[in-house]
Amino acid sequence: MRVMTKSALRLLAVPLAVLGLLFGTAAPASAHAALVGSDPAQGSVVKTAPAQVRLTFSEGVLLSRDAIRVLGPDGERAETGDANDGGRGNTTAAVALRPGLGNGTYTVAWKAVSADSHPVAGAFTFSIGAPSKTSVALPAQEVGGGAVGALYDIARYAAYLGFALLVGAAFFIGVCWPDGARTRPMRRLVATGWATMVAATILLLMLRAPYANGGTLGDAFDLGGVRDVLDTRPGAALLSRLLLLAAGAVFIAVLFGSWAKREDPVERQDLAWGLAIGGTVVSVGLAATWAMAEHASVGIQASVAMPVDIVHLLAVAVWLGGLTALLAALWSGQRVERATVQRFSKIAFGAVATLVVTGVYQSWRQLGSWDALVSTGYGQLLLVKVGLVIVLVELAWLSRRWTARLGEAAVRGRAVAVAQPVAAGRKGAGGGGGDASERAGQLARQEAALAKERARKERDGDAERTGLRKSVLAEVAVAVVVLAVTTLLTGTQPGRAAEEGAAQQASAPVAEVPEPLDVRIPFDTGGTDGKGEAEVTMDPGGIAENELHLLVTSPDGRAFDVPEVQISFTLKSKKIGPIPVTLGKVDTGHWSAANVQIPVPGEWTIALTVRTSDIDQVTRTKVVKIGS
Repeated sequence: MRVMTKSALRLLAVPLAVLGLLFGTAAPASAHAALVGSDPAQGSVVKTAPAQVRLTFSEGVLLSRDAIRVLGPDGERAETGDANDGGRGNTTAAVALRPGLGNGTYTVAWKAVSADSHPVAGAFTFSIGAPSKTSVALPAQEVGGGAVGALYDIARYAAYLGFALLVGAAFFIGVCWPDGARTRPMRRLVATGWATMVAATILLLMLRAPYANGGTLGDAFDLGGVRDVLDTRPGAALLSRLLLLAAGAVFIAVLFGSWAKREDPVERQDLAWGLAIGGTVVSVGLAATWAMAEHASVGIQASVAMPVDIVHLLAVAVWLGGLTALLAALWSGQRVERATVQRFSKIAFGAVATLVVTGVYQSWRQLGSWDALVSTGYGQLLLVKVGLVIVLVELAWLSRRWTARLGEAAVRGRAVAVAQPVAAGRKGAGGGGGDASERAGQLARQEAALAKERARKERDGDAERTGLRKSVLAEVAVAVVVLAVTTLLTGTQPGRAAEEGAAQQASAPVAEVPEPLDVRIPFDTGGTDGKGEAEVTMDPGGIAENELHLLVTSPDGRAFDVPEVQISFTLKSKKIGPIPVTLGKVDTGHWSAANVQIPVPGEWTIALTVRTSDIDQVTRTKVVKIGS
């Protein structure tokens, strides 16, 4: 184990050093669009209503209908028409506002599809005249979530898994184990990978519209939505994947048909060249359907990142799919020669080295700084993936040790288990008569069962074979988890974009909604029932429009009427006022006034005049702070 650990650490040392160098010289970039600016700005207060709301993103976005909603303080829609992005891929989006909007706080809720095909959404507020209370709650992420999002993520994972099984198992058969083309486990494995990819791709096409627009599962059956998806880059990638899978079906038919049945070495070799070319074209094309529509297609060095992403995906498929094929062969008792295992071991080592190098480059593009490793969800998932890959490297070295100890006789299988019962059946068939034939059949079945049991015991009693099977099984199990983490990574906002969005939010001004004004002013007019208290409340308690309520109560807390009550506001520091407020009777001891205008913030003096009889009257004052 100590030697194995040292070898694994040597394998990781160079890529980790390169990772440090790359992060030390990283330049800005992004993927997953982030909102980097808006007009009006987030949290700002504008004096007059703007004609439109304009958003600026870190990369080009695609907008659907209802992509930008502007909601007034009362929750009513304030925009007119749909958002306009000025053309596909534009980094700005705008929506017009209704004329004559009143003062108060407005909420802007937006959703879009970034250039890497992932939906993004958010919300912010701005105010006209002055901040106010609003009945609108800032919406949570509306796109890419819920049941639709969960099913979409499952389909994405299934597509990756199907790709690995299809490409990796076919590669394992063609390069490492040609005789495997004649076995049922290999046929089932490759066919399962192909069928999984087809089903997952169709499901992704159906779910794409509700996934991007925040719809429901029922929207997946809307053919109009599917047509709209086909006009987008993600839709074109999914359609291309289906067409390539149709070509892949022809490849599979030839691989397990004509090529597997050919006995002439020359003819088989000629057909193998055709399969190699066709399989390479289909495999690279399938990998490109991810590279052309996801993280690799945007950000810095996209022309380099897309080929690197294709190589990365192919390396994943060769390793994971090949491991699964080897495990299926070992577990089913197929005859797998030592040379086959050793050949795949060398190829797997090269695939792992390729994964590390391409993974380091991808990590640099998507993170950009060491802080993003721990401060963003993308970085944290990446750390989990790195830890799992280290475990995989350890298991791979363990498998290599078992392979080195594997002898030619150590990998016996079903060939022996089948040969013996066939011979026994032929021997029993030599007798004549119906009874003899029946006894011969029973004897053949017994011999077959005994031979199968002997083969199983021989297989399980081979320590080298058992050790290799268990280590490969552990590799496959961990690799499946790595694939799941990779799927989550491709759907997570990269660290660069997350930091850009956080920086934009941190630099934006924050609107302070004032606390409602609530003051109590005691009074005593000196006459009968002249004592009491006036409670003055004003909501929202800021400048511009307010709603004022005045409640007069007796010393025992009971509301009572007075013949007359007046209230005014004065800002002595700027010689403004007094500003009288016209009150309207609401109920016993209760008066109110709407649209109370306080022009500027400051230390205002409230003057309250209460008359309890024809001659008993008093004025009391209270200094309060209104506005920021």
